[in-house]
Amino acid sequence: MSLKIIVLAKQVPDTRNVGPDAMTPEGTVNRSALPAIFNPEDLNALEQALRLKDQNPGSTVTVVTMGPPRAADIIRESLYRGADGGYLLSDRAFAGADTLATSYALATTIQKIGIPDVILGGRQAIDGDTAQVGPQVAQKLGLPQVTYVEEILKCADGKITVKRHIDGGVETVEAPLPLVLTVNGSAAPCRPRNAKLVMKYKRAMAPMEMPAEGLPYAEEYQKKPYLTLGQYNTADVNADLQQCGLSGSPTKVKQVQNIVFKAKESKTLTASDTDIEGLIQELLANHTIG
Repeated sequence: MSLKIIVLAKQVPDTRNVGPDAMTPEGTVNRSALPAIFNPEDLNALEQALRLKDQNPGSTVTVVTMGPPRAADIIRESLYRGADGGYLLSDRAFAGADTLATSYALATTIQKIGIPDVILGGRQAIDGDTAQVGPQVAQKLGLPQVTYVEEILKCADGKITVKRHIDGGVETVEAPLPLVLTVNGSAAPCRPRNAKLVMKYKRAMAPMEMPAEGLPYAEEYQKKPYLTLGQYNTADVNADLQQCGLSGSPTKVKQVQNIVFKAKESKTLTASDTDIEGLIQELLANHTIG
């Protein structure tokens, strides 16, 4: 059976490089001050989507991302790995969105595109670690959801079977289509870029990325419509502005800090029995072990 699959992906600031200018005065993340990367768990979700596509001939994978023009990099990266297309949801009105406003924008976009058979996303994004967007999208669309997915085992007869990792063990779940899946970082890593696909899509751009004075290789965009990525704003998806961006975000971040743990002291041990026995006794005494 062929499937329509949507992957929700996000370009996130690299939280390994948080500095004093990481926050704006309004209490939102200053994304322009931090390097941008593909959210790691969204890559795991993309791999599960591509595996579904491989197992079900005729299936398509479409990537949806929200952000400024540079967020189109996420769509290009997905195309290089095997996705079929993507939509950039970009508008100043979406800026400063928390999980509630983000899920609203994504849900309205999915309704605009058309409800697919499967919606996948990473369990959570590293710039918030809330794990709320996927479940909120499912709730807004009225779809069943399965979280903490590690592997899709089977998809047939209008149902999907997945393995999910939960506290205390592993669970196998069967659920009806359409549905939303959120994928753990412990799932299979995403496949690397395909050289042929890189050559095919290296000039793919969203309309808002294209310079006003005209594009180099303009004739390519006329002959190859797949090089023009989809793009929506609030009007395109008929979004309520009161539910978008800062207006629709009850959550406000007060401060972001980069905390580095430093050892107060260090100790060098040899492989002698005396040193090892002394270390064990010390660990037992402070209840690190035992």
